[in-house]
Amino acid sequence: MRTVNFTQLRQNLAAELDSVINDAEEVVVTRSGHEPVVIVPLAEYEAMKETEYLFRSPANAAALRRSMEELEKGDAAD
Repeated sequence: MRTVNFTQLRQNLAAELDSVINDAEEVVVTRSGHEPVVIVPLAEYEAMKETEYLFRSPANAAALRRSMEELEKGDAAD
């Protein structure tokens, strides 16, 4: 994950956005006196939101964890 300050981002916005997409690498943007923000590709953001949604339900989260454990052990059904 790369970090740039707001001035660098503003001066190189197109290149930074292309880098986020082409390299699938997040960019942290810092500003003096403000919390940093992260720029991520839309597909990655949507995947994170979907994961968050799926894990909101305790029952669903438990089922997903069990499935992940089975995959790690190689016990997953075909």
